[in-house]
Amino acid sequence: MAQVSVHPTGVNINASGPTVVFLTYGNIQGYRPAEALWCGEMESAFPNAGTRCRPGTIYGSLPLAFDQSTESGVGGFTDIMSIPSSVARRAYQEAARGGNGTFFYVRRFESQTGAPDVYVNVTCRLAGGGARVPFALTGVQMAFADDVPVLSITRGEMVQPFTAEIRYNGTGQLQGRWEVVRPGDELPLLEDLLTEATLPAERRGLQRRYLELERFSYFLPPSSDSFVLPGPDVSNIPNDFEGMYMILLRIEATDDKEGDSSLDAVDAGFGTVNSGGVAGFPIPPLRYFVGNTPIGMAASNSGAIRPLFPEPDAGWYPGEPLDFSWTDVPGAAIYQLELEDHYGTELLTAWLEPGIFSYRAPGWIFDQTHSNQLKWRVTALNQNGVMISRTAWRMLLKN
Repeated sequence: MAQVSVHPTGVNINASGPTVVFLTYGNIQGYRPAEALWCGEMESAFPNAGTRCRPGTIYGSLPLAFDQSTESGVGGFTDIMSIPSSVARRAYQEAARGGNGTFFYVRRFESQTGAPDVYVNVTCRLAGGGARVPFALTGVQMAFADDVPVLSITRGEMVQPFTAEIRYNGTGQLQGRWEVVRPGDELPLLEDLLTEATLPAERRGLQRRYLELERFSYFLPPSSDSFVLPGPDVSNIPNDFEGMYMILLRIEATDDKEGDSSLDAVDAGFGTVNSGGVAGFPIPPLRYFVGNTPIGMAASNSGAIRPLFPEPDAGWYPGEPLDFSWTDVPGAAIYQLELEDHYGTELLTAWLEPGIFSYRAPGWIFDQTHSNQLKWRVTALNQNGVMISRTAWRMLLKN
């Protein structure tokens, strides 16, 4: 019986930040993917097959929020290995103490037939964030010129210019298109918000397509880790029907020799899967509302939203739950919670239904920043997507 295998078997990763890699596993018939860990050393998994992480050397596990794994190909399995900054820092610290700069990503495959489980590993080698690291997106933040959560315009009025700040590793061609979802269109699913390179090859042509606004293609050099992508010509953006519109950023897969995955190598099909532009997260759409009420006229005077907890400059200890809460606002149809570090990097945007006035942040949020100072705010919007009230930014200190 063929052994479960993976390609690529080794990759270079960013020593000072997150890294995203597209992996293909083959021969998984009769097995179910289980947990995935990073560690500094391995040992025999006997009586199971392969090598597993040695206890005491584990750096972390794949965050559930970044788990985009799915079945693919012929008896295959696609795994998006999203390495948090915290894991890279741990590996770097071990290397600084005399280690060899190598660690491992180990995924267990649980047998469904009573056979031994199988452990499959990928070797991760510390490198810079430049040309030798797979070309991947590590963060995307889209915003209108006025940085409003939902832009409100009247019929015939042009939307504000907008941009997308792209954070990335490696080097490659950023290629794709801007699209818009109009009122009445079928709404995009989570899979439609992923970059094309995040999906298995056979699902890439199945993403929903919407009205194309403009195509783009830019070369991103290895000498940087961020790029501001200009938005399309705003005169081409529709504004003729009332309702909520969504602007989508669609990133297409490109060739990337540092991260491309071979189906032949693992008996999961034929050919190479291009993975340039892979990302471990969906890209949230930018929203604007077209109506008959001018901007600002629809704001409610029925009350202002107030943040409750955490208190200003409150301390937070890693490992402890972090809960946010705020007051109710009459007329609110949705609440938006934003969490950023003091550099302005977006860590979290959560949308909460009316009647929900609290939110617990997932623990992986704090693996995305080196900052010890965070800030948060909450915005209340009415059923037309118009802002009713917004709190001021409130600081949070990481102890």
